[in-house]
Amino acid sequence: MTVYQLPVEVASFTRWLAELMGRVPSGAGWHGVFAERDPEGLRACFAGAEILPWDVVESLLQDAGEPADGPFALRGRGLYAAATGAHDRRPGGAAALTERRELMERERRYAESRARELGDRFRANPAPGPEETARLEHDLAWTRDDHARAAARVADLTARLGRLGEPGAPAPGAPAPGRDAPDAGASRRESLPAKAKRRPRGARYAWLEGEAEDQGPVATPLPEAVLPTGGAAPRGARFGGVAAPERPPGAVPTPEADPAEVARAAANAVYALQRLRAQGRSGEAHALLCEALNGPPARLPALAGELHRAGLGADWTVLLWEAASLPPGRLAAVAGVLADAGRTSDCEQLLRQGVARPVEELAGACAALRAEGHHGEAHALLTAFVRVRTPEDAARLAGEDPRGLVPRLLEAARAVSTARERDLVHALRVAGLAGV
Repeated sequence: MTVYQLPVEVASFTRWLAELMGRVPSGAGWHGVFAERDPEGLRACFAGAEILPWDVVESLLQDAGEPADGPFALRGRGLYAAATGAHDRRPGGAAALTERRELMERERRYAESRARELGDRFRANPAPGPEETARLEHDLAWTRDDHARAAARVADLTARLGRLGEPGAPAPGAPAPGRDAPDAGASRRESLPAKAKRRPRGARYAWLEGEAEDQGPVATPLPEAVLPTGGAAPRGARFGGVAAPERPPGAVPTPEADPAEVARAAANAVYALQRLRAQGRSGEAHALLCEALNGPPARLPALAGELHRAGLGADWTVLLWEAASLPPGRLAAVAGVLADAGRTSDCEQLLRQGVARPVEELAGACAALRAEGHHGEAHALLTAFVRVRTPEDAARLAGEDPRGLVPRLLEAARAVSTARERDLVHALRVAGLAGV
């Protein structure tokens, strides 16, 4: 019997992945999505049989609250580069890379075509109703997401081929077309290099077997579709190309909800979700969860209870992860209703997952939480922030509202450790904020 031994570089990367997974809350965030959608592919990557794509690694870093430019992530990036080099040099590695690149390029072109189609639908109906607007915006967001993923993968795979000296790829050391590395704004859904019985559409599935057309690795921008006026555009890294609404100055109003109506809405949503899951329509099930976030925040605690009673706790985890990408005011509203309903752990998980956002958005979320009287939740958000972000990031956050945030950030840092408080004081001094 032949025993296959992993290359040292691949083994080092898988050990780093194991360390990363030790920092990810159990069953939380995108890891929960990946584990549900492609458990075999995930196991293969953690075992070293395949290399986990870097944009998926980035999503796990987000799960863990690790900044993409932090020392832990940078160490992983170096190990990833070494592991892909060793993995790609195995017999048949270049051919596998070429085939996968062709599939990703095919999906990139399909996403462009789909975006044009959606743009035509917007233009053909300049005043759609709220439901149609939400559906079209949702479809457009996922399509742009597919395109960003495919373009990033084409660039990464082309660079890997170039390092092997393959014809048609850039020379070793040359940058990949369109970007230097997979974009952190690319989607991070079920993107593992595995196989499946049937081939769904979309770049997130483009590692699957299938025929590819002849095309080159040209990462062209996705055409902008015309969005109707009114309605909120989707937010978050997966919606990187969709216009985002301006940051709201305060929290989203959360009027009193009729308990009977809330219970009925939650039961109906879970019933619809169960039917979609039973029929294998996972994309529509995910869309239903996203639509729930666009409804009254006061309905979410009841929905959480119904989901857990129905054995769909993983869907609630996905919904919380999606909520972390909401606009600041709405993020604050969701955190507030969860806290008010006694779902403290859900509220804390949501806030932990939100700390990877830009500092200006986090400043808006803190202001919105305080405006609604949720000072404890604002403190929890800042504590999670100073725990996982650098002192320099904290100083930039303080600069958004020095009088309001400097003392609160210092209090949060003090709650983490004396060393963290000392580092923050130094960063504030360098930023000229120490005397605020």
